[in-house]
Amino acid sequence: MGALPHYQFGGPANYQVSALVTGGSLVVADGGGATTISTAGAAAINVLGVAVDDASPIISQAGNTTGYGSPLLDISVLRDYTAVVSGGVDIHVTYAAAATFGVLLKTAANGQVTPWVSGTDTLPATIVGRCTQPGGVLAGATVARARIF
Repeated sequence: MGALPHYQFGGPANYQVSALVTGGSLVVADGGGATTISTAGAAAINVLGVAVDDASPIISQAGNTTGYGSPLLDISVLRDYTAVVSGGVDIHVTYAAAATFGVLLKTAANGQVTPWVSGTDTLPATIVGRCTQPGGVLAGATVARARIF
């Protein structure tokens, strides 16, 4: 699975993952000065953007008898880096709940987005984007457009 932006400013940045990341999910910088990323949780304030491709940590490359470049080897299972787009990118993401066209968004569990509710949500730093799906999103577990800031 992957996600392609409708438009974006600048190119994506590549990051190494510390856990399985699915393309189209919002990602965060791992804490404690780590140099890796993982899938964003609910109300995250350290969102870097949206992962373009699936990636998973390579536990150990020692003793790899198949080797890179083998015609029978699916190189995607060896990818431990993913491109991350942000900064005004309009891209397909998974919604955890219904959303009105134009509503502000925050992160939900598993790298998804959900509407940010003024008056209920009190931390503006959790706002990550805006719903850009024409007609809005009718239900959760729907893949639709969002502009991620």
